[in-house]
Amino acid sequence: MIFQHFIPQSLPFNLLSLLVLLSSTVLVTAEDFDCHVSTGGLKWDLTSLKGSHKVSRTRESPPTTMVDELRFNLCKNLKLMHGVPEDEQCQTGTRACLRKINQKTELTDRVIAIIPVASTSALEPEYSQLDSPKGLSLTFRGPPYPTSSDDPQSINFSLFCADDADPKAEPTFVSYENGVVRVDWSTPSACGLPDDQPPSQTPPQDPPQEDDDTPADDGGEESDTKPATRGSGLGFFFLVLLLAFAAYFVLGAYYNYSTYGARGVDLIPHRDFWREVPYMLQDVVSHLCSTVRTTTVDSWRVYCRMTITFCFWDMIMFKDFRYRHGACLFYLITLTPLYC
Repeated sequence: MIFQHFIPQSLPFNLLSLLVLLSSTVLVTAEDFDCHVSTGGLKWDLTSLKGSHKVSRTRESPPTTMVDELRFNLCKNLKLMHGVPEDEQCQTGTRACLRKINQKTELTDRVIAIIPVASTSALEPEYSQLDSPKGLSLTFRGPPYPTSSDDPQSINFSLFCADDADPKAEPTFVSYENGVVRVDWSTPSACGLPDDQPPSQTPPQDPPQEDDDTPADDGGEESDTKPATRGSGLGFFFLVLLLAFAAYFVLGAYYNYSTYGARGVDLIPHRDFWREVPYMLQDVVSHLCSTVRTTTVDSWRVYCRMTITFCFWDMIMFKDFRYRHGACLFYLITLTPLYC
């Protein structure tokens, strides 16, 4: 009796727990897609393809040109691009972003559409094995675009097995129709292995670099290698000048020693010239100082003559020496002997 009473009351709770468990499992699968795929008895390791990739296609529409720019990351969300306004790029949580850019000669490029074709919130990754040619078909999904419509976006990657392909070969933007972006990619990573086969022993490679998505890099990948520190052009000039002087003195001293058997101070090349350098510098400084002094004296002489003229005129017209005339007399007594 107790057991029969327990089961009906605990059944709704168990169903609720099961639904919560299933929903959380789907959510984790969508968010934590780690580029390891197993299907049809084969497995693929796509971690060598991770990182930000950018491909584009150009469509002529005179007098302008339309550029469809696609950025995607198979294994992680895209990072925001530096130096690009937020309203001209997809928001955080996007796996694949399509930007439509309108270009016209001598005008600034205009971004006319930002389409998140795949996002983590609606990823729902689907994959299937390709037979001819061999490879893997991978599909990511995104939210509807525009948001008022009911047509969800998606992106389909056709990864073709190519053992002899360059591992760094870039994918190809095939088409964008009815909300579906199609990308073809020939890569050795698309060659599946049996589930029971251990990974092949390949020489260790540098881990793929995370993306920085800086438009100026045109590749959107962040490099761990920091740019080499470069000195200023002025410092390089002085370094070359110093080395030239050192070479001049060393070679000149060797020449004087080997040719004339010079010793001591006589080893200095062009010794008489270097003896005269201090006196030449002294003459230059003296000339500059005298020029400045002459300019200053001439200026004071002009000012003095104008002041004396004004004072004489003031004393002739007005017979009062109590205020300005006292200053005029001071100028006449002190400045006239010096400058006038």
